[in-house]
Amino acid sequence: MAEQQIRFEDGAAYERMMGVWSRLVGEEFLDWIALPVGLRCIDVGCGNGAFTALLIEHCKSAEVQGVDPSEGQLAFARTRPGTALARFQIGDAEALPFADESFDAAFMALVIFFVPHPAKGLAEMKRVTRPGGTIAAYAWDVLGGGFPLEPLQAELRALGQKYMLPPSVEVSRMPALRKLWEDGGLEAVETREFTVRRTFADFDELWSTFLSSPSTGGTIAKMAPVDVAAVKARVRDRLAADAAGRITFASRANAVKGRVPK
Repeated sequence: MAEQQIRFEDGAAYERMMGVWSRLVGEEFLDWIALPVGLRCIDVGCGNGAFTALLIEHCKSAEVQGVDPSEGQLAFARTRPGTALARFQIGDAEALPFADESFDAAFMALVIFFVPHPAKGLAEMKRVTRPGGTIAAYAWDVLGGGFPLEPLQAELRALGQKYMLPPSVEVSRMPALRKLWEDGGLEAVETREFTVRRTFADFDELWSTFLSSPSTGGTIAKMAPVDVAAVKARVRDRLAADAAGRITFASRANAVKGRVPK
């Protein structure tokens, strides 16, 4: 595959592409985590605040900090309804700008495979979480065909077209997530698979969403028009619409949680 340099700078574009998917998985993920209310939480790689808002809504947190390397994403997060409680700042997942044991729980939502050194990112989450606190993450099952862009990516692969993947994509596999958490010294490690379905009003909405991705959208932009038309037709054939023209398909995420030893 092509060299991985995926960047998300536009919060509104990310919302169209991934925000809806993120919330669909995030709701089930937080039900599984089942945290008590009133905790201090950190959302590492918070992006445009899609998961942050869910965290506030579901957990009634006393404090929520969001950290992300993109100011464009953070600007969107600060204006998102439901995030008034949260504080957002620029930060690196491998060097979090917080003191030891600052939080009761730490999360990475669709982020761990973008961290260049996942073990270092996990170590930082562990450092800033108190003993007995929860550390959890979920990631699209990219290599297992669970990514929301898979219908397009499958057709690009069939035509020999390359596209970018996250730099640490291997960690999205369930066994890799469990091993990462266990090797990181966390206790009571559990994993869970989540499958969610999203409906698009029509193929045009679906296609525009696919093109808003920095990875596959960038690949499509470099292709000849005749090749783009061929890929578009193949994707249309792959995803059948209902009588109203709506298209619904499923994506799958792998999740992991563990506890910081006391």
